[in-house]
Amino acid sequence: MGYPTKVQLIKRKASEQWYINFPSAVAQAMEFGRGEIVEWFIEDKETLVLHRPAAPARKLKKKLHQPSSPKSKTSSPTVAAPSAKNGAGSGGDGSS
Repeated sequence: MGYPTKVQLIKRKASEQWYINFPSAVAQAMEFGRGEIVEWFIEDKETLVLHRPAAPARKLKKKLHQPSSPKSKTSSPTVAAPSAKNGAGSGGDGSS
């Protein structure tokens, strides 16, 4: 989901200042701090990349996405039911 934001320009006699404000939801989700230093990189005329050299550590590890089989898009993993022969109903160790 994108957040539309206007680019603002303030012209003064001797200089110009350009501003792009972050929507509050984005700033809070990214856990930005007041006065935090960031770096802008121009990837191309459509993409501007913001780098945070001192970003807070991740709280959760990112899981690698494993692509599903193209043959069955809606199948779920099969789980074997416990067998009564293995003692699954009597405590699981076979000593009943």
